[in-house]
Amino acid sequence: RPGRHIARHGFGYSRFRHEAGGIGFDLLQFVPLRDPVKISRLTLRNLSGRARRLTVVSYAEPVMGLSRAASAPFICTERDGETGALFARNPWNMAFPDRVMFADLSGTQTGFTADRTGFLGRGGDLAMPLALSEGAVLAGISGAGIDPCMALERTVELAPGASVGIDHFLGETASAGAARDLIGRLRAADLDAALAEVAAHWDGLLGAVQVETPDRATDIMVNGWLHYQAFACRVQARSGFYQASGAYGFRDQLQDGMALTLAQPDRVRAHLLRAAGRQFPEGDVQHWWLPHSGQGVRTRISDDCVWLAFAAADYVAVTGDLAALDEAVPFLEGPPLAPGQHDAFFLPEASGTEATLFQHCALGLDRAIALTGALGLPLIGTGDWNDGMNRVGEGGQGESVWLGWLLLDTLARFIPLAEARDPVRAARWRDHAEGLRAAIEREAWDGEWYRRATFDDGTWLGSARGPACRIDSIAQSWAVLSGQADPARAAQAMASVERHLIRPEAGIALLFTPPFDNAAPGFGPDPGYIAGYPPGLRENGGQYSHAAMWAILARAKMRDGDGAARLFAMLNPINHALTPQDARRYKVEPYVVAADVYSVAPLEGRGGWTWYTGSAAWMYRAAVEGILGIRREGDHLRIDPCLPAHWPGFSARLRVAGTAIDIRVAQGGDAPPDSATPGDGIARVPLDGGTHVLHIHTAGAAGPVVGAG
Repeated sequence: RPGRHIARHGFGYSRFRHEAGGIGFDLLQFVPLRDPVKISRLTLRNLSGRARRLTVVSYAEPVMGLSRAASAPFICTERDGETGALFARNPWNMAFPDRVMFADLSGTQTGFTADRTGFLGRGGDLAMPLALSEGAVLAGISGAGIDPCMALERTVELAPGASVGIDHFLGETASAGAARDLIGRLRAADLDAALAEVAAHWDGLLGAVQVETPDRATDIMVNGWLHYQAFACRVQARSGFYQASGAYGFRDQLQDGMALTLAQPDRVRAHLLRAAGRQFPEGDVQHWWLPHSGQGVRTRISDDCVWLAFAAADYVAVTGDLAALDEAVPFLEGPPLAPGQHDAFFLPEASGTEATLFQHCALGLDRAIALTGALGLPLIGTGDWNDGMNRVGEGGQGESVWLGWLLLDTLARFIPLAEARDPVRAARWRDHAEGLRAAIEREAWDGEWYRRATFDDGTWLGSARGPACRIDSIAQSWAVLSGQADPARAAQAMASVERHLIRPEAGIALLFTPPFDNAAPGFGPDPGYIAGYPPGLRENGGQYSHAAMWAILARAKMRDGDGAARLFAMLNPINHALTPQDARRYKVEPYVVAADVYSVAPLEGRGGWTWYTGSAAWMYRAAVEGILGIRREGDHLRIDPCLPAHWPGFSARLRVAGTAIDIRVAQGGDAPPDSATPGDGIARVPLDGGTHVLHIHTAGAAGPVVGAG
């Protein structure tokens, strides 16, 4: 109906309000911490001044498979005689044949139907269901062989000024008995207390780092939404609107975890061990796997075997937990890929052998080093973070510049950990790193930026002379992030990113330009399925936000606070919906990061895949570690801000390792007379379980001046 609709989304809940026809509607939805059920609490208020009789209907379409269209013919529904709830099963679902889905109006339902066609009407839709026309009733139909739905109704009478609450439960359990038990507990539960428990849970997790900066949009994202997106969607659910498998991605959740180490080190440690357990003795891994079965895909994607060591080294650097490297983890066993085979999906077996986490990491690095091409760079395989470039090196000859930077960075982090455990290996890695660094500088510099990769035939990708992808963002950002590139070249490469890939007017940062266009003359070698996307969409020359966050971190590492903050603000989704016109162009949620933003007319500035993107974790790190300079290093917290010149400062409250820390940073002007300057210009606070107040005065390039209490 016309009128004001209010939608509020918070941490662990959503709320919708509207008034129409003299009735006030308030719908609250949340998921409790431990039960597999969505709880919807509807409150109706009679504002009309006369008695009202209303029918409330809940409606759901069970999927219980990959898609509703494919699974609908196999779903069986019934009204449970004991609870009166509607049950649904898909006994032909191979992975979950015994699961039971249920819908319940807290036992107050007075009618039902499981016949979707009968409910909507033939050719009907939810805007005007046949079953809600005057005089109609729900038909009470259920069973097999029908177009399934789960509709329940309840009639209520409201005196003038009266209100009524109606609770709806939509869940899934392992059996009918478990469903009945859960329904019984829900009907008797204090649902207000359940919601309060959800709120307390998120307050505890998200309250570990709270900041106040001169930019309110930054505060909103850093103080909750980035961490919430990374943890709730990427780690807990592993599901989003566009991808709902619940699978773990090998490289994906390892990167997500690095943003959570400050607040949840135990969970990050557990996932490092989980990921190591998806490695084969040959050093490669399952690129993604389904935790309920262990099935997954074995590939020739090249960067997976590097990320485990990168993430493990980061975890140890943050927590000081060297003991994690000595944890024993088993291997998987499975058939190797046949020559020319890109990937294989299968259920591996336990190999019966195990190794420490350190050895798993080392095996992955050894594999990456062994797969070195004729130019001295790592082989790209069938993808090297950009899975869409799956044909660049499918013949086993193409080489990756970006992976070279990642490998160099990882070796620099991991060699110190190997010195005491395996000095011979550490020496071999050091020799390889020296050769790799020289090879990149010798082969990959294009005059103003670093090239991206070579095809199997030796053709360069990411060269100014190429027909597409003449400059790629990630090869430049990681030249800086790795700390391994020639400093002058790295600075020039980032200047080229600014000149060719940053579009301030549209508020986007391109992954590369120009996009691949297989309809254009001189298309060149086929890079893979990335060219199947229309030019300017997703990885194909749009903004791929994951890479854009690396550019922010690169700016911060270069001590370019103005550039880092400017790019962060440009990418902040809040700033893409500040006006109705902006919101109509962006079209996706402005409180979570979108994986991609389109770069071509008429869709320039349109947001794409939201929620389920690793961009949120990297954006969080770009703000907290890059711009604000807050990072844990073992038994102390390090603060080394890289602020834009126009910020007068910022404040932060942290709870880390049982220590409460209040940080206040002021920038510019004279330092307080009682401040002391650390020798390296970096402030440090011990994580000793106490309470600390830290005043930092930054005076520009000379570094911070510190007074602590």
